[in-house]
Amino acid sequence: MNKIKEGDIVGRKSYGKDIYFTVKRIITTRESQIAILTGITKRVEADSDIEDLEKIEKKKIEQIIAKDKNELYNKIRKIKQDIRRKYNVVQEKGKRGKEKIITGKILHLDGDKKYSEKSYNYYKKAGLDAIVKNIPEYKQPQVIYNLLKAYKPDIVVITGHDSMLKKARDYNNIYNYRNSKYFIETVKEARRYDKDMQNKLVIFAGACQSYYEALIMAGANFASSPGRILIDFVDPIIVAETIAITEKYKYITIDDIVSELRDGKKGVNGIGANGKMKIVTQL
Repeated sequence: MNKIKEGDIVGRKSYGKDIYFTVKRIITTRESQIAILTGITKRVEADSDIEDLEKIEKKKIEQIIAKDKNELYNKIRKIKQDIRRKYNVVQEKGKRGKEKIITGKILHLDGDKKYSEKSYNYYKKAGLDAIVKNIPEYKQPQVIYNLLKAYKPDIVVITGHDSMLKKARDYNNIYNYRNSKYFIETVKEARRYDKDMQNKLVIFAGACQSYYEALIMAGANFASSPGRILIDFVDPIIVAETIAITEKYKYITIDDIVSELRDGKKGVNGIGANGKMKIVTQL
């Protein structure tokens, strides 16, 4: 087997190579070499003894990337259809050409550069008003307030990589999570901004296996992951876009979104929020 190096796409032999990872970096200790891994289609960060890793064949990588792109295309097409349907409803009310739909504005913070780019492309192709920033998880609490002041979004997504530490069993211990503490701090800062500006910000927070209950208590409307499972990378985007294209008078609950999420309420849940779409009359 070829030597494992940074940037390789690998699977963990002890887990049956169920998830494909990119090797983010390799740490050398006296006893062994430990690889820090990030999922290529799932928002998960993990570490593994390098001896447990196996490179994935190029053909298999191409297959999973093609499948991921196809799923994204189908989701984007559905969003466009939803927006077009709402626009047609407005026109049929007798004010053809005089009313304009303004979808909610999204600010998306992502700790992973690759997922930041994928998220930006998703929003752009869907025709949504979104700003995406690649901010490492530990820096997100430091920058969120000023970013909110600068962009004044209606919806904020706070995400990246997360996971429970190996052999951790206490779900209520914040130290058993890799990045949940940063997401929680960021949510609190976002709510501080909300209070200062007297706004009604809608917040999604979390990633794979994040500390769901603490994120909701900190002030998130929706969060992951109640079942401490791996979530799909598009789950946070689906929540954000649903709020963005829903009328302000309508209250969205998890039941309105759950069918669009890969693992339902085990992956994402929340207290709900009003939509952020506005219909304005043009003079």
